[in-house]
Amino acid sequence: MRAISGLWRWRHNPLRRATDLAEAWVALAALLLILVATPLTGAVVGSVAQDALQQSVRQQQTSRHEVTATVTRALGRSPLDADPETTTGRDLRSRVLADWTAPDGTAQHGPAMANLKHPHSGDHFPIWTDSHGRIVARPLDSATATTHAVLAGVGAALLGIGLVEAGRRLIVWRMVRRRYARWDQAWAKAGPDWGRTGTGS
Repeated sequence: MRAISGLWRWRHNPLRRATDLAEAWVALAALLLILVATPLTGAVVGSVAQDALQQSVRQQQTSRHEVTATVTRALGRSPLDADPETTTGRDLRSRVLADWTAPDGTAQHGPAMANLKHPHSGDHFPIWTDSHGRIVARPLDSATATTHAVLAGVGAALLGIGLVEAGRRLIVWRMVRRRYARWDQAWAKAGPDWGRTGTGS
């Protein structure tokens, strides 16, 4: 709104300088970019991210399989675990040695994270594996992918707003610097006797 009011204010003002009008036009251009270009950029980025993430969801859902594993014995805490004093969601998961059958029919044996607080030998728990039985992360679901795509679009729009505003400030800063340089030149031409009437007569 300042851009529009600035243009209107300087329209017929006799004290208007060319830089005043240029600053108002720069502000108006920045406002239009923020209102039109950045939401469009956010929408495009969000759409591209949504397509890529949904494709990843489909690939993960076809390549990852949930199988049932059987606890052989409990293992100690992983050396990478956080402070044992903290209470997080990981406290509900335990490291165990387990057996499971891969989707291709091969028997597998190895360490796994079980969603059991106190695992005992023979307990069953679900794990996700690839087609060869290697443990993998749970596949991404469609709702989470959409949330990530929306966040990517919003982030791109906010980044665009920041870049437009930074560009506007840089242009105005350069204009002000140029204006001050012209003032310095004008003062230098006026000389040290400016304002002294009758000097030298």
